[in-house]
Amino acid sequence: MAYWLFKSESGAWSWDDQVKSGIDCWDGVRNYQAANNMKAMKLDDKGFFYHSVNEKQIVGIVKIAKEYYPDHTDESGRFGMVDVEPVEAFKTPVTLKQIKAHPQLSELALVRHSRLSVMPIDDRSWEILCEMGGVSP
Repeated sequence: MAYWLFKSESGAWSWDDQVKSGIDCWDGVRNYQAANNMKAMKLDDKGFFYHSVNEKQIVGIVKIAKEYYPDHTDESGRFGMVDVEPVEAFKTPVTLKQIKAHPQLSELALVRHSRLSVMPIDDRSWEILCEMGGVSP
């Protein structure tokens, strides 16, 4: 199993929106590196749901419910999407400030490539972030 992080502006698509919707597509990604990350995702891989911009915090966990397929919002036909399903809310959201302060998380793409909207998370970082959020890895 691989682990990922999905960024979303809470005003555009929030954790609460995801929970209400259940399984829904993660569309609108127009960055090639982020798209390649989504192409690598497999069914049941898990990802963090991160509220970007104002909140800057991990708020929950989703899983991949459908692997990469064409994005209906992309008129060029170059980009795709995956479907995600909510798994569990964090008991305590984990802020970007907390992540940056943790020495074992300094190499995360979230810290080093902050503009990337979909990124991989290594196994050890997954465990640390789950523990920080009060959920079982």
